[in-house]
Amino acid sequence: MRLRLDLKFNARRIAAALALAAALAPAAACDLDGASKKNAMSKSETPAGSKPPRTNLPMPPVAASHGGGEASNASAAPAGAWKQTDGRRATLEDLRGQVVVLDFWATYCPPCREEIPHLVRMQKEFGPQGLKVIGLNVGGEEDRPKVPEFVKLYKIQYQLADPEDETVGRFLLSDDIPQTFVIDRQGRVVEHVVGFDGEVAARLERAVTQALATKAD
Repeated sequence: MRLRLDLKFNARRIAAALALAAALAPAAACDLDGASKKNAMSKSETPAGSKPPRTNLPMPPVAASHGGGEASNASAAPAGAWKQTDGRRATLEDLRGQVVVLDFWATYCPPCREEIPHLVRMQKEFGPQGLKVIGLNVGGEEDRPKVPEFVKLYKIQYQLADPEDETVGRFLLSDDIPQTFVIDRQGRVVEHVVGFDGEVAARLERAVTQALATKAD
């Protein structure tokens, strides 16, 4: 009986340790060269020929994260601009009054691909309430021709665009992707996450629902 109780006790300790390790593990992410930052991750389906290209986008030094957390701790979002698929230039300021999710991604990045269905669902569910999801491709010139195939594969219905270099430099604090920002109706960054997993998905959705519940000034 004592041996059986000891085995049960040890099993509980092992289970608790594994749960703690999973909670503390960083979300899966890639760098802009396509290298995985986490060995264990599911391999999402990808169109043939998707290969990690190198990029010439200038990257700033690593610094503290923008905003994040409660709106009271939020900071003003940097100025941002991008070229839409129709060739027109758009800015973050154009979207003031809406809740915006800016997602910096590339087709060759597995965590980016894992995040896309979640972004598709959020746009569909929260779009009528004022959510605008924008996917900004930072994969470089070699990656852009692959985007239309991803639109079909993942049934992407949110806006995709190419960010201006200055926007990339202002927002990204490292070369890890995906990096996703939630910006409230007042133009403040209320959440910034790097990588993607279940915890990141929950944080994004929580930040979006809280931001949507707040009226614009």
